[in-house]
Amino acid sequence: MTTSEIKFAVTVDENHLPHKLEWEAKEAGEKGDCGSIMLAMWDKKENNTMRIDLWTKDMSVDEMKKFYHQNVMTLTDTYIRATGDEVTATRVKAFFKELGKDMNVLG
Repeated sequence: MTTSEIKFAVTVDENHLPHKLEWEAKEAGEKGDCGSIMLAMWDKKENNTMRIDLWTKDMSVDEMKKFYHQNVMTLTDTYIRATGDEVTATRVKAFFKELGKDMNVLG
């Protein structure tokens, strides 16, 4: 069994707002900067989701809308793999496809 690490570094300004977000996955040989991070973790003890949502002050509202929309769409793929519940996933994707048009993130 091996252990892998993914590290996030958050540089904040004087108001403690994220100025720069960096990530690194040494084992995969990957690293980079990003404009936003959404991290969700399941707390078994509390039977609840814990979240860390960060974005830099330079990230535009349009970029954030697209990021949010793409997250929900890909979470739906994860939901299918984890549960096999394609009926619910199809409904969520259909709803978010229409919502994406309303948000101007889809053509």
